[in-house]
Amino acid sequence: MTLIDLDQAATTAVRREVLEAMWPYLTGAYGNASSRHALGRHAADGLAAARETVALLAGVRPAQIVFTSGGTESDNLAVIGLTLGAIAAGRGRHIVVSAIEHEAVRASADYLARWHDVEVSVLPVNNSGLVDAGVLEAVLRHDTALVSVQHANNEVGTLQPVQQLGELARAVGARFHVDAVQTAGWVSLDASVSPELSTADAITVSAHKLRGPKGVGALVLRTNAPLEPVIHGGGQERDRRSGTENVAGAIGFARALELAAAEHDPTTVARVCADRDAFIHAVTNSVPGAQLTGHPTLRLPAHASFVVPGIGGEPLLVALDDAGVLASSGSACAAGRDEPSPVLLAMGFDADTARTAIRFTWGVSTTQDELSRAAHLLANSAASLRA
Repeated sequence: MTLIDLDQAATTAVRREVLEAMWPYLTGAYGNASSRHALGRHAADGLAAARETVALLAGVRPAQIVFTSGGTESDNLAVIGLTLGAIAAGRGRHIVVSAIEHEAVRASADYLARWHDVEVSVLPVNNSGLVDAGVLEAVLRHDTALVSVQHANNEVGTLQPVQQLGELARAVGARFHVDAVQTAGWVSLDASVSPELSTADAITVSAHKLRGPKGVGALVLRTNAPLEPVIHGGGQERDRRSGTENVAGAIGFARALELAAAEHDPTTVARVCADRDAFIHAVTNSVPGAQLTGHPTLRLPAHASFVVPGIGGEPLLVALDDAGVLASSGSACAAGRDEPSPVLLAMGFDADTARTAIRFTWGVSTTQDELSRAAHLLANSAASLRA
């Protein structure tokens, strides 16, 4: 059976070119980049080259790239590090996050509230998953230290008006963090190319979402905002993230980001968006009761998510898996839990409907025929479960 992988928001297959770039630093050039002998210097040179590549693609200086273990750590470093840095610099103890942020952001905000007496304001979203700029403006204060809003939601795909939100945050002197884990590769990280990211002080990116290795990511620092480290030790990454650097991972990440930037040209993105819209049309017309979640047009190019009232999301996923289609019920970080998605609850869905969520995500190599076949198999699986 040929599998149709429509769960690529969870993770992606590593490119051969990425593996080839990493291989020398997993074998002969395996040195610790902090060591002062020749082997260590060779590793340090490779790490520096990777940092320069990511910085070039992000439109910043190499010193503004902090390599991490992935999106979760980058979110923690941004939310906790920027907030504590702002507090140390004399800002107040107030932060703002949206109701549909990734768990790494929400949990970091909860930590700050429990242990650092930080007041957290949670921005509601409408039934499409959009944050209202007017609501943010109303909750911002002179002592707001940080605002954190993701570029695109990982569960429903909605794109946020981050440029406008960032401008509001900056107007009161607050720092602005954008989780771009789902959009990196589809959208340039360079603000001169993507003006919507021009107001961000920090941007989270993860390698394994764009055909790089797992266990590596970055926090792109676009300004000189004070940043308190959350991992302490040997002072690597300019004292912002201690720990022996993952040299091979950083090199793989840089190569994956470079390839994704070249691959996601406007013509390709337009083609993927057209395939997405055709898939959404096929599903909503062949699966009775299927309802698209997220914004109908302001969404990721290769993302379509639905609720199917009356059919459990998990049984539907099992049926699709048996038919050779990989999908998910939402965030991979919450897989296996019985609780309804907090994202869908925040968007106004009741708990029972939220439990019927199913998400399809893919890449530029996914064909229209594969999407058509997946829609057909989804309709058959839904009909069988109803029967």
